[in-house]
Amino acid sequence: MTGAQPTEIRVSEIFGPTIQGEGVLIGLPTVFVRTGGCDYRCSWCDSLHAVESRFRDEWRAMSTEEVWREVTRLSGGKPLMVSLSGGNPAIQPFGELIGCGHGQGYRFALETQGSVARDWFADLDVLVLSPKPPSSGMETDWEAFDACLRASEGKPQTVLKIVVFDEADYDYARSAAARYPHLPVYLQPGNHTPPPADAHDAPIDIDGIMARMRWLVDRVAEDRWFEARVLPQLHVLIWGNRRGV
Repeated sequence: MTGAQPTEIRVSEIFGPTIQGEGVLIGLPTVFVRTGGCDYRCSWCDSLHAVESRFRDEWRAMSTEEVWREVTRLSGGKPLMVSLSGGNPAIQPFGELIGCGHGQGYRFALETQGSVARDWFADLDVLVLSPKPPSSGMETDWEAFDACLRASEGKPQTVLKIVVFDEADYDYARSAAARYPHLPVYLQPGNHTPPPADAHDAPIDIDGIMARMRWLVDRVAEDRWFEARVLPQLHVLIWGNRRGV
């Protein structure tokens, strides 16, 4: 399941403290470790600078000790939540970092599409599985997704988070939630104006995103899907498409 892993972590950026902008930990003060590299190419990806190989020269190969020093510097040595993101952070070797942080009172959350399983998933505090709907242009490998759940061994708080742009995505979300009825489900309206890969800030259609948010709320209410939680991307509402916040 895990295979041979590199000894260094490919890092696109480390930033914070800021707030978690979405999902189960929305609003929680967090330091982000964003890794470089991904096995997906979603059509509406909002972090292409951490995905596309042409930015590889901007990613830094860091040891666990180097990453940890930066996390503690940013947090002032005061324990908080550390979000492992990407790209797909599951392709990086985070087991040692998680163990180091837990020893000092830090907590760790990871968000992944569920395409790569790692043994250290069981050491996380929060595992956010975010399968990609039809609008992404990707297809979900449910066997790989199930392997991620098995790897977690039921230890971290585990949730589904699904981005919704349209009716096809909504139907996909309903199907995914039915497949995993034991997992809390969070729905998020999609950002149809993601930043270009080389932009640190870019115009954003907040009105359009909020219109989709209202549509999604109405859709859930009409279907009496009372188990689902509909949340915005809070960081998008505050900072738009700005990077590193």
